[in-house]
Amino acid sequence: MNEFQHQQPRPAGTAPQQQAPLPASVRGAVDLGAATAPPAAGQGAGQDAAPGGYRREVTAAEVQELAQLSAQVPVVFALWARFSEQSVAFTDTLAELVDRHRGRILLASVDAEAAPEIAQMFQAQSVPTVVALLGGRPVPLFNTTVPAEQAAQYLDELLALAEQNGITGTVEPVRADDEPAPLPPLHQEAVDALEAGDLEGAEAAYRRAIAENPGDREAKLALAQVHLLQRVMPLDAAAVRAEAAAAPDDVDAQLRVADLDVSGGHVEDAFRRLLELVRRTAGQDRDTVRRRLLELFDVVGGEDPRVVAARGALMRALF
Repeated sequence: MNEFQHQQPRPAGTAPQQQAPLPASVRGAVDLGAATAPPAAGQGAGQDAAPGGYRREVTAAEVQELAQLSAQVPVVFALWARFSEQSVAFTDTLAELVDRHRGRILLASVDAEAAPEIAQMFQAQSVPTVVALLGGRPVPLFNTTVPAEQAAQYLDELLALAEQNGITGTVEPVRADDEPAPLPPLHQEAVDALEAGDLEGAEAAYRRAIAENPGDREAKLALAQVHLLQRVMPLDAAAVRAEAAAAPDDVDAQLRVADLDVSGGHVEDAFRRLLELVRRTAGQDRDTVRRRLLELFDVVGGEDPRVVAARGALMRALF
């Protein structure tokens, strides 16, 4: 499912974007989408639950765990999307209602555009869509906003149904992470440089960190992020895309568009573009595209399922 319906359609030119995750030493210091993406509407549902809350932000990789947990407590999946401010606000309302039950219900908050697998699993055609799991079995609740009083009644009825099925456990609150450990000095220097907009200073700090510790994977991943930012910041996105469309076999032009796509969160589009280019090129051109793909894999993260799939496709294209 590529689109979600809602009473208020997404404004033109504000397509939702899933940003590539930042390494820990860069996260929070720089926004990869800032050069190309408009501000996202509605921040509440995408933020961490407050200490003592029972809302958990969920990805597709966590669904199986939560299905198992639903044998102990009802797990309510609330699917929202940033283009729908009503769905964001409604998820926040649900979180407040769930918190009142003090661990007898867990709210699984799902960005339906960032986790389309979950939306497909629940056959969601609109946001918000709210479905509970009881003992691994789905219990549809509603697929539109409803008054808070009505939502509270649904939750009460859900708990009654859970008790009838012997599901009477509780869960611990989802607490905000503890204060993170201090970064290594060179990592902190790089983050400070990023916050000041000094990409060259950040690059130098990460390079020194790698020179001191060649096994510093966080520094290597962060350096790949910095290199991407250095490449995309000077670009005129419209001009770059027009140039690439006019010259589909121009390697440099296609690399620039792929960089823009990853920086804006269109990771699969970037990988698809470069994989097709690998298949059409040979010699030095092919190696140039291969090396850029490997660097973008580092930017996104080696465990990301999009990277895993693209890495396999790259191996097949090369061999």
